[in-house]
Amino acid sequence: MKQILKHSFEAVSLLTTNKGMLDVTIVPAFEQPDWIIPSSLILSVDEYSEHTWNYEWQQQEVAVFHMLPRHQTPDKMIVLEGNTSAHRIALQTAGELRQLQARISEVKDVELPEHFYKTDSNIDTVFERVQEDVVLSYLFQTVMIDNTLYLVPDLDKIAHQLIDLDS
Repeated sequence: MKQILKHSFEAVSLLTTNKGMLDVTIVPAFEQPDWIIPSSLILSVDEYSEHTWNYEWQQQEVAVFHMLPRHQTPDKMIVLEGNTSAHRIALQTAGELRQLQARISEVKDVELPEHFYKTDSNIDTVFERVQEDVVLSYLFQTVMIDNTLYLVPDLDKIAHQLIDLDS
């Protein structure tokens, strides 16, 4: 019997470095700290103003993670590389992306402030599945750079959850 190996982003989901510097893109997020994503993972940033669960990118259907509520109009779709082409995901958001290059020593691990925690009955099951409205369900780490909080999302968890839900 063949052993089933769990898919893993390994270092892909971590911040990549070049000579002690982090090259990241800041993605605007709603009701949470903005996200930082390794710039090298971004395959495409497209204008897109309709809420959708799947996005067709280069003849491939990509699962979408929403970074803003349904009542807010999105304006862009960010397609991220996955460990495999099947594990590519898209982030749907609104606002301007910003580039940031920071020294690793400037990045400080911090706790997520309590006002970002969702305080309903879902909090107990938050680590079992990704919920777009529950920050803890996809939080990899909260960091501070130049006195600004950023969220490092668990892209591996998001990709697996979206792909499992979609299939």
